[in-house]
Amino acid sequence: MLNFRTFTASDRLLVQSYTINRPFRNCDLAFANMFVWQFLYNTKIAEYNGFLFVKYWFHDKPFYMMPIGEGDLQAAVRTVIEHSKTDSQRFCMQGISPLMRTELERLLPDTFSFTTNRDYSDYLYLREDLINLTGKKYQPKRNHINQFKRSYPNYEFVPITEEIIPKCMELESLWKNLNEDEKDKSYIALDAERQAIQRAFDHYTELNLKGGALVVDSRVVAFTYGSPINTDTFDVAVEKADANYIGAYTMVNNEFVKSLPSQYEFINREEDLGIEGLRKAKLSYHPTEILDKYTAKLI
Repeated sequence: MLNFRTFTASDRLLVQSYTINRPFRNCDLAFANMFVWQFLYNTKIAEYNGFLFVKYWFHDKPFYMMPIGEGDLQAAVRTVIEHSKTDSQRFCMQGISPLMRTELERLLPDTFSFTTNRDYSDYLYLREDLINLTGKKYQPKRNHINQFKRSYPNYEFVPITEEIIPKCMELESLWKNLNEDEKDKSYIALDAERQAIQRAFDHYTELNLKGGALVVDSRVVAFTYGSPINTDTFDVAVEKADANYIGAYTMVNNEFVKSLPSQYEFINREEDLGIEGLRKAKLSYHPTEILDKYTAKLI
């Protein structure tokens, strides 16, 4: 039987031992994401017969991720279905990528119904596209970068360190105040996002996060950070900029992706949450794939 437990940042290597070598690229599997949002979703983990099980709550209802590991996936899914009977709620798995769905339908045909919501699809990009910005479709991005460089020739792109984290949080406060009108357009309130960002910075080293900041005249005008999902996909979890610095978003995006190890062929920039402006911004980088994520319920 499954024994779900609360986890800490020190469980990173344990969780990644299950996820990092799997072919799944959805952002839900980035350990840092699981950890920093744990306060909101009461996320817990369990291990059983070579699989990692993840359970969380949303609106007081339990949800599960597909078991991740090597071995008998069919048995692992049946195990979590059996465990769910203790919840007295309808069994539901979320964050099911198309590849996961294919596996589930092959191993357990006629067992699940699948639905998806475009608002929660991930945006996947080729790393080389985001670095080179080649071709006519990326001309606006190149223009933004050139404008930023002309306007702020003494800018620096620096790694996020303990010394500049307070300046990053000052920028986050400014960004939050300017975007309060967006808070009702997403199921995640901006106060919760700020808490998640602070949680990430509080455990930055333990989570093995990678990040960078644009600095102009000793002031952080943009910052970003993320973590690996698997061996070829890196998740960009947060990107904030002062929009008064024209081109700062494009510049920090480009500089950060350049700084990542070349093993990461794909960059996951997560969902748009149905926010119109965010969707437009993510589409403007021309994703190589919009990765749908399904909800699976028992038929």
